Amino acid sequence: MTVLLVLMMFGIFLTIDHFYAKAKHPVLRVAPAMSRQAATAPRLKPSLVGGFSVPDNLRYHPGHTWALSESPNLVRIGIDDFASKLTGKVEHIALPQRGQWIRQGQKVWSIVRNGVKVDMVSPIEGSVADINEAVVNDPSLAGKDPYGEGWLVTVQSPDSKTNFRNLLGGALARWWTEESSMRLQRVMPSALGALAQDGGVAIDDLASTMPDEQWIKITREFFLT
Repeated sequence: MTVLLVLMMFGIFLTIDHFYAKAKHPVLRVAPAMSRQAATAPRLKPSLVGGFSVPDNLRYHPGHTWALSESPNLVRIGIDDFASKLTGKVEHIALPQRGQWIRQGQKVWSIVRNGVKVDMVSPIEGSVADINEAVVNDPSLAGKDPYGEGWLVTVQSPDSKTNFRNLLGGALARWWTEESSMRLQRVMPSALGALAQDGGVAIDDLASTMPDEQWIKITREFFLT
């Protein structure tokens, strides 16, 4: 029921965003990476909302993944700051294979912590062009720098323009993150102190403040899985 209510709210605000975005460019495009080894996310415009970083030049899926258009059909994707802090110190990240077709809103990768796996959904549809081998070898990168060195996958998306219309950006993305932060505090009272540290910045490992059973339930709710 919670997921249905969340998706209904998302649909309403997405409709508003569609008309608002007609007069603006919803995504800032940057030049594609020159090579797999050199691939990093571009410089971002940080915005702190509810204790979490929400760069303005990305688009977000309500399951807390992000997308960035690098060329007409190439899209870089990863987890947002909310997801990185909620998952905390992960042991392993299982990414899709190169060439695999992934669908928007469907499970795309798994994150393992304390031997427990949770899934996350893709913000975009298309064929996996590349994966971040650095994150496979060092999963902590996704938590330390989710919008930079911690990116996860690049996707060749032939219908990326339509896909991006289904994502949140700007004021709606900030609203969504604020709402997620408030929901987290309601279901996890211990997060009140965790989100109040360092001038309102959430601690890096919110998972450490709850037992595994609660963590599984909360992550599945917020990641829409």
